[in-house]
Amino acid sequence: MSNFKRIDHATFGPGGNSDSFYADGKKSTTDAPLWVKNFGLDAYEYEAGNGITAGDATLKKIGDAAKEHGVLMSLHTPYFISLSGVVPEKRLKSIDYISRSLHAAELLCADTIVIHAGSAAKITRAEAMLLASDTLEKNLEVNGNTDIRMGIETMGKINQLGTLEEVITLCKISPKFVPVVDFGHMHARELGARFTGEDSYRYIFERVGEELGDEVAKYMHCHFSRIEHTKAGEKKD
Repeated sequence: MSNFKRIDHATFGPGGNSDSFYADGKKSTTDAPLWVKNFGLDAYEYEAGNGITAGDATLKKIGDAAKEHGVLMSLHTPYFISLSGVVPEKRLKSIDYISRSLHAAELLCADTIVIHAGSAAKITRAEAMLLASDTLEKNLEVNGNTDIRMGIETMGKINQLGTLEEVITLCKISPKFVPVVDFGHMHARELGARFTGEDSYRYIFERVGEELGDEVAKYMHCHFSRIEHTKAGEKKD
């Protein structure tokens, strides 16, 4: 059964646990769904950027709590995934990390995982896109039966794959892939000049709708954060 829930209103929540979560006496992410709900929020992204370290029992307990309190879940996959890595073994390892992330997402009752596309620092962007496309196609051979959406995130550093157009292109490989638009990343990538009013935000949804369909745009998973940037794009958030 698919974890994806088509809810016709925007949902909001944090990525990971804030300092205030721990200041409130909470120690375990199993407490996060209720804590989020008590703030009037209804979504939570499980952060596994440094790897999935929690056991299945803990992940299931978090997922059960999310279902109980009506909190929509997503999962951010490990940062060391690189769809565009030039070493074939590392790209194949990235598929394994995606598999593990999908398993964790199932236990969390998450409907979306968030994936970084990789770097274009040492090769051309065209070469990086070919490698990323190949990795995603191979990933479908392993994970093509999942009902969990595999989200490709827009990125904030100029030498990373992850412009809106690059993400859209990668998502055209299969409906299993959907864009994850990080507005902070995009703003940093364009040195603070990207989002200046309603129309600049509206364009993103219209563009995704034009290229991938209105359903994808309507239920798009998004990130918002303030990000410090330099001339190379994102520095830190």
